[in-house]
Amino acid sequence: MNVVVKVGSSTLTAGGGEVDAGLVARLCAEVAGLRRQGHRVVVVTSGAIAAGWSALGRGDPRPDDPALLQAVSAVGQQRLMRTWEDGLAAQGLLGGQVLLVPLDFAHRAQYLHARGTLARLLDLGVVPVVNENDAVADEEIRFGDNDRLSALVAHLVGADLLVLLTDTAGLLTGDPRLVAEASLIEEVVEIDHDLLARAGGPGTAVGSGGMASKLAAARIATWSGVTVVIADGSRPGVVAAAAVQQPGVGTVCRPRSRRLPARKLWIAFALGAAGTLAVDAGAQVALVEGGRSLLAAGVVRADGDFASGDAVEIAGRDGAVFAKGLVQVGADRAAEWVGRRSDELPEDLPPAVVHRDDLVVLG
Repeated sequence: MNVVVKVGSSTLTAGGGEVDAGLVARLCAEVAGLRRQGHRVVVVTSGAIAAGWSALGRGDPRPDDPALLQAVSAVGQQRLMRTWEDGLAAQGLLGGQVLLVPLDFAHRAQYLHARGTLARLLDLGVVPVVNENDAVADEEIRFGDNDRLSALVAHLVGADLLVLLTDTAGLLTGDPRLVAEASLIEEVVEIDHDLLARAGGPGTAVGSGGMASKLAAARIATWSGVTVVIADGSRPGVVAAAAVQQPGVGTVCRPRSRRLPARKLWIAFALGAAGTLAVDAGAQVALVEGGRSLLAAGVVRADGDFASGDAVEIAGRDGAVFAKGLVQVGADRAAEWVGRRSDELPEDLPPAVVHRDDLVVLG
């Protein structure tokens, strides 16, 4: 079994903001336990900025200036990795640092390179330790938290299980800071828009994610056939318990019975959208129920500065996005194709604005 374990900053850091070496050591021991059982494990870790800010002795609050955060992460990343290396070495394991940015997933060649690197590390018996490359990531095109990154990594390595370790027991029926009787939701079969909307935002000052981020990541992973467990990282034995889905370990999100092919998952979740196409009701039915390509005649409006080959979101007249795909025509010529029948299009433009092979229905 391939297992991805994601550890957030709020779980990794001690009271002063520094990385909790004792907790990392315990998690490394649990990773070693999985390895002894024959499982292959990838760790996705946050904490570089928290570790760097603590090392610089600047105290709270954490800065929000992008350039300063990048510099701080450069200080913290080596300290963070050293902690993981020491913890793995104590278990007789070798760790390998892998730093990724969204562009590694947005460009197909880079995507395949990242997948190949992770696969080779696992073949060598190495535990890949993955983080976003905060020191160089563009503030406008970055993951922002490592939950989504961990879901994409789970897909890259063909994981069977993604364990999202956080500072709560899992998904609860209410915010425990506000609802005293909030209880654990042990199983989620389908992650829908209502569940995502109720999840809330970041829970701590050092963390950039939150339960909404965990569920969004779980949605990506379950769509690629991966089981997800959201659990409390401070609980001893949590990784082993998650691996066997021990009752009460946390919230288990079940994979969809029909998984997306790799290319369509890449389109749906790895690529940023460069624009939006609004379509009429007939086109929406044809896409959702008929599995058809999107024709120019069904498009009522094109927003954004997209080029041929870019990813675009597809929305109904009400503005609700229900699909995403790779567009075959550019926005610069929108006046020539939006709403036009196939026989009205210039000869050099294809009738299909988004071909069905490049389209993913998200609803």
